[in-house]
Amino acid sequence: PLTRPTSSESPKPDGPTVRGEAPAHVWAIVVQVRLPRMLLGLATGTALAGAGVLMQAVFRNPLAEPGLVGVSSGAALGAATAIVLGHGPFGGFGLGPMSIPIAAAVGAGATTAVVLQIGRRAGATSTATLLLAGLAITSLANAGLGLLLNLASDAQLRSLTFWMLGSLDGQSLSRVGVGAILMIAPILLAVRWSSALDALLLGEAEALHLGVPVERLKRRALAAAALATGASVALAGVIGFVGLLVPHLVRLRGGPSHALLFPRALLLGPCLVLAADLGARTALAPRELPIGVLTGLLGAPFFLVLLRRHGGEAL
Repeated sequence: PLTRPTSSESPKPDGPTVRGEAPAHVWAIVVQVRLPRMLLGLATGTALAGAGVLMQAVFRNPLAEPGLVGVSSGAALGAATAIVLGHGPFGGFGLGPMSIPIAAAVGAGATTAVVLQIGRRAGATSTATLLLAGLAITSLANAGLGLLLNLASDAQLRSLTFWMLGSLDGQSLSRVGVGAILMIAPILLAVRWSSALDALLLGEAEALHLGVPVERLKRRALAAAALATGASVALAGVIGFVGLLVPHLVRLRGGPSHALLFPRALLLGPCLVLAADLGARTALAPRELPIGVLTGLLGAPFFLVLLRRHGGEAL
């Protein structure tokens, strides 16, 4: 006959428990897999949205985005070099798992330094020259990427393709913690320049008359955007359209004032990245789409709709 089990006979969960709440493997999945992924999405969205606000202010162009000066392409080239020329996809140059992020950061920094040096003439930084130099450096980096793709093995091609299109997977808490500081700190510092960036939108001459140190402001803003973007690409790969689309959406609702533009963009950016990551993991489950594919597929049509409905106001 069936008898009710006593307390000593009560069924036990499979595997050891942590804090008496969940099996150890569940706790490990949450802490080691889900939490780093979520934190990386928050940091990446913050970095790309803030960098987009800065780039559009410096260039006074609503079509500017974080990779305009070649930061994203340079980081991608650095990471591809570590993958193809190193010893396996995660162990190049004796740096172990950090070879790809370090190489990506070096690539982003090198391209930014070259573009800033080219754009500086007689103590002034020409935004037009910066734009042209960024396009040239991006083209050169893409040519290097094409060469490395031809040299890569099948396994390296799979790693390159997924990494170049963006992913929040495969990062540890310690690595995400260091990367988050590099992504978020420059953007939070740039929030203090909101009034100066508002003046810069009027024109460089007008901003000078208002007492804004235009050259120093442009260099600092570009450096902050490059650092945040380079760090995000180094950990999450290239995720497009976030830095372009988020400032537009916020500007349509709240106007061009950076005192409102920054905080709203820094809230919307992480939400957009996390939503895209959720869609990338569930759209073709159990397969996972690169997050950059999803942001491009959804972001480009949405941006075209904005242009269609609002015309010049969306810009």
